[in-house]
Amino acid sequence: MKKYSRFRIALLAMGIVAILALTGMNLYSLYSLHTSTVDSSVEKQREQLEDIVHGVRMRMWQPVSELWRIDMAVFREIQTREAGVPDRLHRILQKVDEDPLYHAAYFMNATSEPCREDGSVLHYNRDIQNFETALNVPDVICDGLSMARTRMNVLAPEFKWPVRTLFDSYRTLTVALFNPGIQEIVGYLSLSVNRDYLVDEIIGPDIIQRFGYLEDSGVLVWLDDWSRREMIVANTRDPETFVREEWDHIQRFPNMLEDWNIKMRYFETPQMAASKASFIRNVILLAAAVFLLLGSLVFMYVAAQRERELSMRQASFLANVTHELKTPLAVMQAAGENLSDGRVTQPERLQSYGKHIFTESQRLRRMIEKLLDVAKNEAGQLIIKPAPLRLDERVKQYIQEQESYLRQKGVEIELQIDDHIPLVKVDQNSFETILGNLIENAVKYSPDEKYLGIRVFSKNRNVIVEVQDRGTGIPSSAQKLIFDKFYRVEDTLTATTKGHGLGLSIVKNLTERNGGKISLSSVYGEGSTFRLSFPAAENQLELSSNGKAIDQKKVEPEYV
Repeated sequence: MKKYSRFRIALLAMGIVAILALTGMNLYSLYSLHTSTVDSSVEKQREQLEDIVHGVRMRMWQPVSELWRIDMAVFREIQTREAGVPDRLHRILQKVDEDPLYHAAYFMNATSEPCREDGSVLHYNRDIQNFETALNVPDVICDGLSMARTRMNVLAPEFKWPVRTLFDSYRTLTVALFNPGIQEIVGYLSLSVNRDYLVDEIIGPDIIQRFGYLEDSGVLVWLDDWSRREMIVANTRDPETFVREEWDHIQRFPNMLEDWNIKMRYFETPQMAASKASFIRNVILLAAAVFLLLGSLVFMYVAAQRERELSMRQASFLANVTHELKTPLAVMQAAGENLSDGRVTQPERLQSYGKHIFTESQRLRRMIEKLLDVAKNEAGQLIIKPAPLRLDERVKQYIQEQESYLRQKGVEIELQIDDHIPLVKVDQNSFETILGNLIENAVKYSPDEKYLGIRVFSKNRNVIVEVQDRGTGIPSSAQKLIFDKFYRVEDTLTATTKGHGLGLSIVKNLTERNGGKISLSSVYGEGSTFRLSFPAAENQLELSSNGKAIDQKKVEPEYV
């Protein structure tokens, strides 16, 4: 049996480990799915930043994108031509002049020093469709030309393209014109950038269009000027509430707008919120399922253990009952055989044999009645007929009937009954069975000091009956099981004391079926106290002197 018990424990442990392992795998899968969704959303937003940067670059380059198609020799003759620039170049310069992104277009030959020689820088005049000498060249144009000239002098020996775009931060866009056939710099076309238009009409609206406002999207995106430590434009209605140094991703403008970058900070996007909510919901459902599975597994194991224990108790019960039924039958059979054979003739011995037969038959009857009560209760055939009853009078009467038996056993009886005990609706036979079983146990399990204390009192519209003994008591570990059918406390006294483990089960069942409650207070080695509690009848009845019931609504009660 121990072998099978260990096998069941091993199977339970394996089942729990399997459930926990599957739970861990599912949690990992759910978390991976959540992080994958979040990463996908983040990656998509990063791609949006790259698209913004690419869009800005294409927008700034668009007006001059056809310059590479023009013969570079045309630019050599710009300063000497009086009839105006060629049509193709004019269309490009006119497009630049009409574009609100640029203020003006300037040209400088490669051999000139920017802003140091008179007439070195030319300004395009749309009205005359030609370049003219710029009298007052803006500083930003001079700076842009100087920077472009310096950089192209470094790149020229190995440069292979006809044009090279160079930016002076957000101030100018300079196109270096190059003749790759002879590795010669022809000149520089410099465009002054309209910063406000670039910010307010291109970058800012594009950020809003792609990401929406922070309050709706959960993502803060802003154009940052790191040199001035300034948040230029952001997709929030209140940018001053945010610290520009706190960001999760940064996107720079490659080879352009060197002082600017676009930063992004994640709060909680709708995709992240939905994924998080789905993750939490799935985890809760998974936890509930795991709890249910573990609970079911443990419940089945505990139920199997209890069934096993009950089966063992039933087997022990059958063995005890068989033995106890045989004992009185054997005594009665032997006494009857002696009497029938005429071996006993003396009156004294005849009386003794008759007494033995009567005692054993009474014992056998009680055993059979107890078994019948259990069988009827299991079959649902136990009939309960509650009726108005005075428990104080029934306790007194029962003690009087059993007094000689209790005195013979050496039991010290202490009976305390309060005055004014109300009526209760209880089946009289059931109450006598309850009281008889409790008193029998008190006597049976008191090997040393045989004390029986019974107290009847009322409290909170309930009638309380307490049965106290000073016997062996019940261990705390067994007090929850003491009312189970076939259960007996395992100790040396119960091993030598006859019993079936049915008495307290019958007591609890009959008490509850009569609307009462039973509780136990016990200290192992000092004794036990069983407390019965029955609710007082709502319509109190009292017994008149002739024994008839009188409605209490008409007559004031007289408490005994």
